Amino acid sequence: MNIYVKEIEIDTHGNTDIIDVTGKVSDVLKETEVETGICLIFTPSSTSGLTTIEYEPGCLQDLRRVFERIAPSGENYAHNARWGDGNGHSHIRAAILGASVTIPVQNHQLVLGMWQQIILVDFDVRPRRRRLQVQILGN
Repeated sequence: MNIYVKEIEIDTHGNTDIIDVTGKVSDVLKETEVETGICLIFTPSSTSGLTTIEYEPGCLQDLRRVFERIAPSGENYAHNARWGDGNGHSHIRAAILGASVTIPVQNHQLVLGMWQQIILVDFDVRPRRRRLQVQILGN
């Protein structure tokens, strides 16, 4: 079994910015010799998360609206009282979404549905440069 590791950097706008990273992850896979295995993508951040979705404006709008309902940006959060940075909702949203996603690899390609893309969601209140750790394991 081989293990390949690469870091991707992504500039975001914050405030539930949703970025399709499927192409960048596929490019990392192309650099490897893995035909069959798994691809793990991880965001080392407490205010961003990863998942898959159909990357179309309606779905993205719906996702933003759901997160605003679940963890509203205008609420009082103990984190904000302690740190004064106004991103308490960002931490809650990221914890709910999760920091990683794992995609199977077959025939040297990511196994994704026809309308399924990998997305990074940056919940923080300001633009950030995010790092994604991509690990590909397989033969």
